[in-house]
Amino acid sequence: MKSIKALTGCLFILFCSSATAQEKEIELDPITVTASVTPLSASKTGRNILVVNGEELSKLPVNSIDELIRYLPGIEVQSRGPMGTQSNITIRGGTFQQVLIILDGVRLNDPLTGHFNSYIPVSPAEIDRIEILKGASSAVYGTEAVGGVVHIITKTFAAQKGKQQKHLNGQVTAGDYGLRNAQAGFVWQKNKTAVSGGLIQNVTDGQPLRGTNGFFNLTTVSLSAKHFAGNNASIAYRFGYDDRNFNAQNFYTNFLSDSATERVISRWHHLNYTYQKNKHRFSFDAGVKDASDKYQFRKASAANTNRSNIYQALALYSYKINNKATLTSGTQFIERSIKSNNRGNHSIAATGLFVIYNQELSERLNLSPAVRVDWNERTGWELVPQLNFSYRYKKLKLRGSAGRSTRDADFTERYNNYQPLLVSSGSRIGNPDLEAESSFSYEAGADYFANNELKISAGWFQRFQSGLIDYVNTAYADMPRKDNLAPGGIYSLAKNIEKVNTRGVETDAQFNKTFSTHHSITITAGAVWMKSASSDTVPSLYVSNHAKLLFNYNFQYRYKAVSMALNGLYKQRTPQTGNAAFVQISKDYFLLNAKVEAHLMEDKLGIFIQADNLLNKHYSDILGTAMPDRWLMGGLKISL
Repeated sequence: MKSIKALTGCLFILFCSSATAQEKEIELDPITVTASVTPLSASKTGRNILVVNGEELSKLPVNSIDELIRYLPGIEVQSRGPMGTQSNITIRGGTFQQVLIILDGVRLNDPLTGHFNSYIPVSPAEIDRIEILKGASSAVYGTEAVGGVVHIITKTFAAQKGKQQKHLNGQVTAGDYGLRNAQAGFVWQKNKTAVSGGLIQNVTDGQPLRGTNGFFNLTTVSLSAKHFAGNNASIAYRFGYDDRNFNAQNFYTNFLSDSATERVISRWHHLNYTYQKNKHRFSFDAGVKDASDKYQFRKASAANTNRSNIYQALALYSYKINNKATLTSGTQFIERSIKSNNRGNHSIAATGLFVIYNQELSERLNLSPAVRVDWNERTGWELVPQLNFSYRYKKLKLRGSAGRSTRDADFTERYNNYQPLLVSSGSRIGNPDLEAESSFSYEAGADYFANNELKISAGWFQRFQSGLIDYVNTAYADMPRKDNLAPGGIYSLAKNIEKVNTRGVETDAQFNKTFSTHHSITITAGAVWMKSASSDTVPSLYVSNHAKLLFNYNFQYRYKAVSMALNGLYKQRTPQTGNAAFVQISKDYFLLNAKVEAHLMEDKLGIFIQADNLLNKHYSDILGTAMPDRWLMGGLKISL
């Protein structure tokens, strides 16, 4: 805690110093499309939204998209491995399946398991910005948008007609344990056509684990193009390929015999057509995701092989009634399927209709009601309403939101370990009889724009959940199905928990000061206090694992040709029990990462050194999977 107090003091001093520094306007109230599908200033949405520029990935001491998200205010990322190996993204104390991941407006959440949601099939070089919406948004996006939404918007899909741009960049990194990192990307646009592409690869022999090394070989390649046809229409296409091969020891079990490896390969296709003229805007998106997963518990065991697909289509129509009102309607179709030697073969289809109305009642007051009707062939009909409002007076913005959200179980929660002949005690077992989750959330908050450089936010939220799906230790005698289970064993069964009440307080701060061309400082920091109370007397796995107190931050400072970046987090949570003795889950820990870079040849060339987990903290996030100790690296990057 001493480190937290010292850092908080430094942030306060830096914030206060802005009053005497040279002023230069920056954007603390960006245009966002995530809250209401149509472009709207963040202050008018009634939501807590954080927008991060895609270039931050190259400036901060991070090596993958999930690591960038991990150090953003109020976002908890429970990592099983470094540099994109595997992470669970949670917001406001929800489970990792309750966060929806979107790429250019189309959902990415994997139908097999939410553990794959951080496998985002786009290279960092192609990212224009990341918009993070905290809180429920099922009325707009449907199932899984319970705790929040992470929306990644790429440069090609965000390209505007008539702009000219050419940019090429690359980076190579080497470090401890045979680490090799390579990144490259390009953007080209001339008149009516824009093209971009890139790759990122992280490869290492890995730090020592129990009887093995934590190796990984992670590669993502993406390519996209957009063409403006005539004065009003555009068509865009994206392809992404993501290949992750890694040591998965104790990723899913706490068995001493676990020496697992896993490989997940996903392919992504996305086609978009947009037509806009006068007050009318129509868009159609079609997306296809194909993923294969091969998991082997140990060399002597048979591998679990899973093949999952998601097909989806989204049509949107927006009508600008006048300068103060917009009406948007949409329809969405999703089909999910799986073929697995562990879970069996299954498919399910769902569709949804929704309407969003944005109204500026006065120069200060904005109202945004939305309602959605969903149909799922397994769970039937659901009505999902939402109401957001914002009121701004001078430098202060008040905001509030209330709405219902839902989530249906994924294929792992329903059918895990249903096909093997015998399943050992301690394993996770699916439950085909799971009902869909339902929750009602509301929040209230305020944003204070101190000046053009500093924004401070604070808010309170609460979520009442019924039927929340999580794994609970269950005796053999109480298991609903015993066909392939060992008598007398204890299993982790997917269950609907009757009631879960989550409440919390969150604070965010953003500060950006530019003194001159090569003299600037940027800080983002946030803290969230959360508490979840469950009607179940036996603690469930993921609900009990979320942080009670989470503080995370980013700090960047540049003076002439040298820049320094720091990021990290402090997490405190309920002590975990029943985990493997060989790796205990940390009750609390503090992380600090650092990066120093020299900028040469008018910023065309950069040389940097980086230290992940600088303080060499021994910690784990979930299940007892050991996270890496201090990791030193350095590299070279070029930008043309």
